Amino acid sequence: MKYPDVLDKDSVGTYPALVKAGGGYVWDEVLEYRVWCHPEKGADNLEDGDDYFYAFHSYEDAFSFSEKTVGADEPIALVWQEEHINEPEPGKFIHVKEDRLTEWPVAFLSRPKRTEKTIPDFMSPSAPNNRLDILRGKA
Repeated sequence: MKYPDVLDKDSVGTYPALVKAGGGYVWDEVLEYRVWCHPEKGADNLEDGDDYFYAFHSYEDAFSFSEKTVGADEPIALVWQEEHINEPEPGKFIHVKEDRLTEWPVAFLSRPKRTEKTIPDFMSPSAPNNRLDILRGKA
């Protein structure tokens, strides 16, 4: 699969390391692809034993780096969510309208990018029984 381009190549590497992890169901933009490195797994010890990441503007470059680097994870995507869906308990969904940055498994990017109708359609009482079909672009 071809993963999306980043929003702004010049901004890659400027985003904070500490962000949310996963969740939200929808994405607006990919900001960078990250490869986290772990000294305890054999990565170079560059941060006094702490984990660290390298940022890339393409998934392909991130994947290539991760494949040849000892102690590196598979790439993940740093995504920007202008709004998202919170699920505080199974089946209870809340439409959250605030910006957030979160790291996602790149496989989640197979879902279509959020449109102005994605969340309202998902939250609608007339949504299909499998609401996830809306997020997958199948409904």
